Amino acid sequence: MGNLLKVLTCTDLEQEPNFFLDFENAQPTEAEREVWEQVDVVLKDAKGILDELQAYKGAGQEIREAIQNPSDEALQEQAWAAVVPLVGKLKKFYEFSQRLEAALHSLLGALTSETYSDPTQHLEREQALAKQFAEILHFTLRFDELKMTNPAIQNDFSYYRRTLSRMRINNVPAEGENEVNNELANRISLFYADATPMLKTLSDGTTKFVSEVRLSGRLPAPVLLMVGVIILYDYVHPVGAFAKSSKIDMKGCIKVLKDQPPNSVEGLLNALRYTTKHLNDDSTNKTIKSMLQ
Repeated sequence: MGNLLKVLTCTDLEQEPNFFLDFENAQPTEAEREVWEQVDVVLKDAKGILDELQAYKGAGQEIREAIQNPSDEALQEQAWAAVVPLVGKLKKFYEFSQRLEAALHSLLGALTSETYSDPTQHLEREQALAKQFAEILHFTLRFDELKMTNPAIQNDFSYYRRTLSRMRINNVPAEGENEVNNELANRISLFYADATPMLKTLSDGTTKFVSEVRLSGRLPAPVLLMVGVIILYDYVHPVGAFAKSSKIDMKGCIKVLKDQPPNSVEGLLNALRYTTKHLNDDSTNKTIKSMLQ
């Protein structure tokens, strides 16, 4: 992805790129280091999370046998014993999503601070942070891809909640209840109910951040980062950012851009027009193409 964002501010197609993000070699400067180290702690755990999710096999066999033989206490106990540690993993993944959202908030704060007067200078001079921004997005897409292809995740958690509810009704002590109480179970259930839970978590976090920044009057930098996210997503996702199945509200994003002073965002509109990968695909909504003409 070496030159993935090399053009973000060109207003003339013949103009040379103002800068590019060197994702392969970016190293934190002293000014970046504090935030970079905070985020790096989270990103170091990201690979392990993906490895655990990829290896997640579920307790489908045990659950089926328990459901088919409801009076067999031994099978009920086997299913519960199989599900409880898996729910511990699902809790771990959910808690990591909260850590990742907090890391993204720190990155957005650094990349939209008033350290530089021109928003593009953030991406040019804080390339190590921009690289981490891309790494978070890459992790997010990979996590959601693995989750979508593993129905055992929701099946296991649904069985856990049903069984836990039944045990409470019957006043049966439930090992593992202290680990995932009812309130936490509700939040975890909502997390996995979404087709792309990690992307939704970060999307909601970004929306909240932009709302906070809008109140402070510092909007141009978040808008630039929004365009950066779109370009990154469009390159790393198989169908890109413009397809109907995309989780990015492209119409809303373009409207936000067009609501800004033209001289401050025309280069960003051009970045969407000329540096994205899938805009001209047949799957792109005609309305979106028209909005960018």
